Amino acid sequence: MTSTDEATARLAERLLGIRANREIIPPDPNHSVRWHQHSYPSPIARWNYHPEYEIHLIRKGTGKFIVGDYIGTFEAGHVSIIGSGLPHDWVSDLEPGIALENRDAVIQFDGNWVEQAASLVPELAEVKPLLEQSARGIEFFGTSAKEAAEEIEAMGATTGLARLQHLFSLFNILASAPEHERRYLAEEWFRPQLDGRAAAVVDLVLEYVFTNHAGNVKLSEAAAMVGMQEASFSKYFRRATGQNFSDLVRKLRLAHARRLLERTDKPISDICYEVGFTNLSNFNRHFLNDLGETPRNYRRRVTK
Repeated sequence: MTSTDEATARLAERLLGIRANREIIPPDPNHSVRWHQHSYPSPIARWNYHPEYEIHLIRKGTGKFIVGDYIGTFEAGHVSIIGSGLPHDWVSDLEPGIALENRDAVIQFDGNWVEQAASLVPELAEVKPLLEQSARGIEFFGTSAKEAAEEIEAMGATTGLARLQHLFSLFNILASAPEHERRYLAEEWFRPQLDGRAAAVVDLVLEYVFTNHAGNVKLSEAAAMVGMQEASFSKYFRRATGQNFSDLVRKLRLAHARRLLERTDKPISDICYEVGFTNLSNFNRHFLNDLGETPRNYRRRVTK
């Protein structure tokens, strides 16, 4: 069996099992919201979307994440809120066969519950702007992220009124986080066309791109993996994700470059080739177009 045949078989398996493997969020009669943790890899740790809102904490490891049409990198302590129906995925940097136990702590809740509770507890109306803004996804930093992570962990260790107390504290931290401690992720116009088959196709393509982004990533290979012609795949991928395949690869490479510029003293020319660009001028041009500054200026600003 060729690699393309294997990929097609994996796609068929995911299409058949998409409902069973999709993250189903069961109601909990004992709690107003659901708190749970899971490891990575996991059947529910994939490109996913659901009607519930999600507050997400990464406890360990590093990797790449995609929220809507935004691609970035994460490390332990990463806190975000994901709006209803917004696709998302966190992919850890791991060698084959390695797993991270309980990598994620996750809180999920129905937006209708907040609205109904606010009719009885008017103070909860302060959460409404946060939920509206979360339609794009929000990543938190600094003190806000640190305090939010503590409340998320405290929720997992408590029940009853104590858990509810931590939830309200968490809402307050996120809703009042200053602008310099939050980043809005997906573009405001992001509107993917989603269905079960698209979820399986995109999940498989993301696996390919995230694994090979620093090397030779080809649209032709991605199309063959899911059994499509290149032209059809390009249109399908854009409808499902809101961006072109080439845009996805570029954003992922630039996200990797940002991390290396922030965390290492490697020469910019070395970083250019390490993240998958073939020449320095092309790397500088894309970096400037996407981020509004050169790699050199970016490093000076974030490391000063």
